[in-house]
Amino acid sequence: MEKSATIQARINLEVKREAQRILSQLHISMSEAIAMYLTQITLHQGIPFEIRIPNELTQKTLKESEDGKNLHQVNNVSDLFEELNC
Repeated sequence: MEKSATIQARINLEVKREAQRILSQLHISMSEAIAMYLTQITLHQGIPFEIRIPNELTQKTLKESEDGKNLHQVNNVSDLFEELNC
C-alpha cells in the first residue's frame, strides 16, 4: 500500500521519549507504530482497546502509586512469584 499521507501531532516530550525507547527495543519506528495503530482502528472500526473512566478506587490507587505511596516491593522475581502463589 502506498504511503503518501503525512500526520503531524503534538505530544508531551517525555511520553514521546519513553515511547521511542520502548519502540526501539521492539525494532519498530514511531511511524510504523502509528501506522499499526491506525490500521487497527480501521480493522476494529474504532479504538482497538477499551477506554473508560476509572472508578473511585482505581483513581485513588493510581494517584497513590504516582505519588509513591502504598507500593509493595519484593527483593527479586522469585519472591514475587512465591507471594503470588499464596
